[in-house]
Amino acid sequence: MTQFNRILITGAAGRLGSELRKGLAPLAKHIRISDRVEIGDVQPNEEAVVCELGDYDAVMALTKDVDAIVHFGGAPLEVDFETILDSNIRGSYHIYEGARKNGVKRVIYASSVHAIGYHEVEAHIDADSPVRPDSLYGVSKNFVESLSRLYWDKFGIESLCLRIFSSFPEPADRRMLWSWLSFSDCVRYVEQGLTAPRVGHTIGFGISNNRLKVVDDSKAGHIGYRPKDNTEHFRDAMEAKTDIPDPNAPGVRFLGGWFCELGHPDDEGK
Repeated sequence: MTQFNRILITGAAGRLGSELRKGLAPLAKHIRISDRVEIGDVQPNEEAVVCELGDYDAVMALTKDVDAIVHFGGAPLEVDFETILDSNIRGSYHIYEGARKNGVKRVIYASSVHAIGYHEVEAHIDADSPVRPDSLYGVSKNFVESLSRLYWDKFGIESLCLRIFSSFPEPADRRMLWSWLSFSDCVRYVEQGLTAPRVGHTIGFGISNNRLKVVDDSKAGHIGYRPKDNTEHFRDAMEAKTDIPDPNAPGVRFLGGWFCELGHPDDEGK
């Protein structure tokens, strides 16, 4: 099953990065894992590197001698703009420059529902629908999606931008009955992105099986991802909860959920 000599995973200490370390291990002889903090339990086939994505020289070294990049690093939530600028925007630019200068031809990028969070749930959008970020965090995801488009058109670096909705061990609320992406399906989508014969520049929607189908992922069909997990066996427990949400609340109306109810991060605590 080994298809690569070395894969780089950024954000490898995070919730999804930890799952990807395990799930992608059979694909490569070596997995280079990186985060801004020390990573524990390093496996024999892993190379651990502490790296700040905002450090240009460090990222150039990090991306050297790798065959593909799984870029899940960066600030994971709405925070102050300076953090988003350095970790998500500048850091992702460094990743793509590292790919260009070091000859890496494929990147799997952890984009987010928050890139399109202000679309209403009933809009049933697809990959060609306009971006509608719900936060500065979402804006950073829009930036990297556009950056990756440029690097495909101009430099031939393929990207799968995977708009992850809600990836947790299991659904935690009613919204996740349609937004949940199981850990196994997340790994499965990334694996398909790494091994598909051709990716080009693709926007994918990271959701497991559910009966509501709020987005159309057919324009990523050439990736070959087929979810195996399903939210239906969680439905009774979620619907039995007494907290019936207001259907007109922004967190219910829009794809981005509670992010649509946040103010500007600079105003928090004032």
